[in-house]
Amino acid sequence: MPAQKKTGIRLTLPDIAILAALAGVAGYCLYRAAVGLNYHWRWEAVPQFLVRYDAATGSWRPGLLAQGLFTTIRLSLWAGVLATLAGLGVGLMRVSPRLFRRQLAGTYVGLIRNTPPLVLIFIFYFFVGDQIMQLLGVADAIHALAPGSKDALSWLFGPMGRFPQFLSAVLTLALFEGAYIAEIVRAGVESVEKGQWEAATGLGMSRAKALRHVVLPQALTRMLPALAGQFISIVKDSAIVSVISIEELTFQGQQIMTTTYLSFEVWIVVFVLYFVLTFLCSLAVRRLEVGLNRR
Repeated sequence: MPAQKKTGIRLTLPDIAILAALAGVAGYCLYRAAVGLNYHWRWEAVPQFLVRYDAATGSWRPGLLAQGLFTTIRLSLWAGVLATLAGLGVGLMRVSPRLFRRQLAGTYVGLIRNTPPLVLIFIFYFFVGDQIMQLLGVADAIHALAPGSKDALSWLFGPMGRFPQFLSAVLTLALFEGAYIAEIVRAGVESVEKGQWEAATGLGMSRAKALRHVVLPQALTRMLPALAGQFISIVKDSAIVSVISIEELTFQGQQIMTTTYLSFEVWIVVFVLYFVLTFLCSLAVRRLEVGLNRR
């Protein structure tokens, strides 16, 4: 059998020249930032905000930026799950043969997509979230939990004292991002050829079975890149909940910058943390996409 040809990334001379030019520009910008700005850099003060040593317990503890990063991850994961469920349901309603379902889903999508997320955050938090939390007695239920239960739940939802605010932020992000996911689902389902529906119907399947067993598996591979981009948008959009004092990464960066005046150092670290988080998400989705294509 002939040997398989190995494939890989090959850099041509123009590619190398472009990379060298970009590296030179980046190096020059860094040099000018280091010597040209009237700013005293204090990078030695930054590590304590990532990890710190607690002398009282004799152990290393996450710093404020690390705590904010964990909150961002929790917020993005829960909002992503709820937004996916909401977007899937609304997206299927958008392609429903029943007019009322299509109109209802279209109203939701149009209303959310044409409203600034900051306005939604304020409306849901101050007018809706606060009333719903009080009506359901969420704060009282949290206070009634045993200390062990609070510690266990804090790994999933962060500090229990801020759980109502955290839940409001998750629901608001899920509602906002769910409208975009709904359009991705609608487009993915409509992209499947009409012959697939006809073939499934010819085999005696109902519309629900055809959708579940024939159409959605094919649509998922086409929707995956757009869904990945939308999940990354959830991670980035989570920064907006800092306006309601959710202690995520951006909020912690603002607090540290206000008290230490480490403007450049703090925001550069915040930028790097966001980039690493979203880049890892991109790699994970890429591997999932390759695996689905092989299957």
